[in-house]
Amino acid sequence: MTDAVDAIVVGAGPNGLAAAVTLARAGLSVRVYEAAPNAGGGARTDELTLPGYRHDVCSAVHPMALASPFFREFGLERRIDLRLPPISYGHPLDGGRAGLAWRDLDRTADGLGRDGRAYASLLRGLAANADALMDTVGSSLVRVPRHPLVALRFGLAVLEQGSLAWNARFREDVAPAMLTGVAAHAIRPMPSLATAGAGLVLAAHAHARGWPIPVGGSGAIVDAMLDDLRAHGGEVVTDAAIDDLAVLPPARAVVLDVTPRALDGIAGDRLPDRYRRALRRFRYGNAAAKVDFALSGPVPWANRALAEAGTVHVGGSRAEIAAGEREVARGRHPESPYVLVSQPSIVDPTRAPAGHHTLWTYTHVPAGSTVDPTEAVVRQIERFAPGFRDVVLASSARSAVDLEDDNANYIGGDIASGAPTLLQLVRRPVISPDPWRTPLRGVYLASSSTPPGPGVHGLAGWHAAQSALRHEFGVTAAPELGS
Repeated sequence: MTDAVDAIVVGAGPNGLAAAVTLARAGLSVRVYEAAPNAGGGARTDELTLPGYRHDVCSAVHPMALASPFFREFGLERRIDLRLPPISYGHPLDGGRAGLAWRDLDRTADGLGRDGRAYASLLRGLAANADALMDTVGSSLVRVPRHPLVALRFGLAVLEQGSLAWNARFREDVAPAMLTGVAAHAIRPMPSLATAGAGLVLAAHAHARGWPIPVGGSGAIVDAMLDDLRAHGGEVVTDAAIDDLAVLPPARAVVLDVTPRALDGIAGDRLPDRYRRALRRFRYGNAAAKVDFALSGPVPWANRALAEAGTVHVGGSRAEIAAGEREVARGRHPESPYVLVSQPSIVDPTRAPAGHHTLWTYTHVPAGSTVDPTEAVVRQIERFAPGFRDVVLASSARSAVDLEDDNANYIGGDIASGAPTLLQLVRRPVISPDPWRTPLRGVYLASSSTPPGPGVHGLAGWHAAQSALRHEFGVTAAPELGS
């Protein structure tokens, strides 16, 4: 398969496949090259602990699966079984207390005591306008927003929760801890505008369409995209690392699901010096380290309601989580780490043998860490779920360095493929209304290092493909994806 095609995609992660699907749907011949033995990138599912226990290799819970305009156009919800836990996310605190983010915002507020009204007022307008919010943050930020009132509401909320005023509206500790647990997904010191923005978007989607879990694992999303690509004539070549554009066969468009560092290496001096300097200025962030567990039963949470939460943010109070994230940013492993937990088998019985469960976790560590996170994760979960050690049958750990070894886009273990600072959300990797288009004719960048950033949403690939269709093929109308 070395003959010429209309378009080539390098990297078969969700963004690369979104680009490939879009280009193939436009009637082009498309070939995808993937360095790994299997497609999927961060959206793969495998038996990592024991036979019969299926674990998501990286991404696990998918707020963007229902929120992404690409996946809505693609009709993902019709193609695979996406199940919604009753509680989008939970947040345990000491003494058996917990904040519970039900999909119903009013029910959530009812459980937050004196802070219920404040929590609801912060999120109601965003959740009620979740599609407009996604349109605002789901593309380049260098443009006039199409929903200015929603953008203004979001901006004001970000200013509040991203500054030292973040506690001003709250009188108790549960609601602010819940918001901090969501904001910590960004793996940045808090409070900051970038973490507040990420947290508010995720929290709004928790109360809009919810945070779904794919039956069969995240690999089901990739399988649906692969099936559609092949049905429209696309090809996928695995075990095919691309380190230079010169090794690719002729094509009118090349879409790269790689980091700016990799683009610099692949394209080299074909790129203008100014653009190469921008790629080299791009900064990568702090890291994740991951532990998967095979369990003989459910997690014995002190607060039993957490058994209904698809995601649990473990780390204690707002102040405690913020302190831990500051330690990570200083290059240290915190004594009390933040642990993101997913319980997929509460809604998906295919993940484990009958009566048993799988548990997906990661914690935050300094970039390049080689530390095995297992004991730190177990100890923190045990704090809020006494007896957790007793239900663990087996575990599989990967350090930050291991994550990079598995996926070259995760530099130093940075699963966001670039620090999500405020500057780098605007300059990702350059300031442009079309940052996916490089100065090199026919070459486009489509990874999470471009807008809208990290997450399994396919939007970077979708935007890059549409730019390629306009500039290389004169196609101005986005192709139909769902038929």
